[in-house]
Amino acid sequence: MIWIITTGGTIEGLEYNNESEKNEATVSIESLLQEINVSFEYCIDCAFSKDSRFITPDDRALLNEKINAISSNHVLITHGTITMVETATYLGKLDINKTIVLVGSFVPGTEKNSDASFNLGYAICALQTLEKGVYIAMNGNVFSWDKVRKNVAKNRFECSS
Repeated sequence: MIWIITTGGTIEGLEYNNESEKNEATVSIESLLQEINVSFEYCIDCAFSKDSRFITPDDRALLNEKINAISSNHVLITHGTITMVETATYLGKLDINKTIVLVGSFVPGTEKNSDASFNLGYAICALQTLEKGVYIAMNGNVFSWDKVRKNVAKNRFECSS
C-alpha cells in the first residue's frame, strides 16, 4: 500500500499571499489519482495545508511522526516546491527505513497546463521502484535528498553535485 501524506502547496491548487490567510485546497490528491486511473491501494492522510514557506520544524517533526506510525514502507509526500529540499533534507538525515518521495508542482493543480498530474504519476512510479531513502521526484527526474537543489531562476530542481 502507498501512504500519501499531503501538506498543501501548488499541487493542491493552493495559492497564498501570507501565512494568516486560510486557504482551502481546490484540487484533492484523491481527484488527481482518479483522473489518472490508478489501480494500486493507497491511503491519503492530510498532515497540514500550508504554503511550504510557512512549514516549521514542528511541522517536519509531525511528518516524521506520521511516517514512523504507519506500517507502509512506501510514503509519498505532496509538498510545496519552495522548501521541498529542506523537508527532504530533514527526513533524509533521520535515516528512516522506508522509501519516501516528495512531489509537488510548479503550476497550480487547478490550471489546465498544470504539471500536477504528471508529477504525481511519475512520483508514484518512482516510489514503487526506488530503494529505501528520501527522494524528490519532479518533472521527470528523481533526486536523492542529499544531491538536489532548486534552481529558482529556471524554476526546476537539479542535481547539486
